[in-house]
Amino acid sequence: MKTIKIIAVSAYGISAGAIFVAAFLAGCSALPAPPSRPVHYDFGPGAMAPVPADRRAPLPPLALADVEAPGLAEGSTAVLYRLAYAEARQLRPYTQARWSQPPAQLVQQHLRDQLGQRRAVLTAESGAAQARASGKLPVVLRVELEEFSQVFTSATESAGLVRLRATLAEPAQAGETLLGQRVFIVQRPAASADAAGGTRALAEATDQVAHELTQWLEQLGR
Repeated sequence: MKTIKIIAVSAYGISAGAIFVAAFLAGCSALPAPPSRPVHYDFGPGAMAPVPADRRAPLPPLALADVEAPGLAEGSTAVLYRLAYAEARQLRPYTQARWSQPPAQLVQQHLRDQLGQRRAVLTAESGAAQARASGKLPVVLRVELEEFSQVFTSATESAGLVRLRATLAEPAQAGETLLGQRVFIVQRPAASADAAGGTRALAEATDQVAHELTQWLEQLGR
């Protein structure tokens, strides 16, 4: 009887241990999974090889002011979209997608790269430094990013929409002389109805805006 009793206790101990382990593992599997990190997008790597030299005469220097985005939250990197078929006035952010920098900074860098192919593109500070050296301030280009979003016309169709207002002015001691102002609006279709498709379409639209802005400045003789 003693031997039987000992075996029974041992069996009971093993069963209790097995139940405890099973319960522990079940509890672990029930824990919530850690949230996935947002995917970050930009406009791509840019030029990956030297750009062929432009044999045309260089254009005069230009000062590019910081791009402003009055309709966007300052410092926000959210990828925004609109449902034109439901509530077009509401901007909505993707929960798992972000820009690598605020859109205004991405647009400014792209404009600088495009404009810099035939001219020196200066900041406001470097423009002032050039004025002290040469006695003349370069013309100033100011840009407002009025719209930068993926617009859905249906659940499956969307486009990247970029709208910006460009103002060119010539500074002087008595103030500035307005040389020209224009609103640029470009849409590019998105290949997919998600953040990946929207960010690619917005990058393509920004590239087209940069080309049109460059042509406009040349038409103004600047």
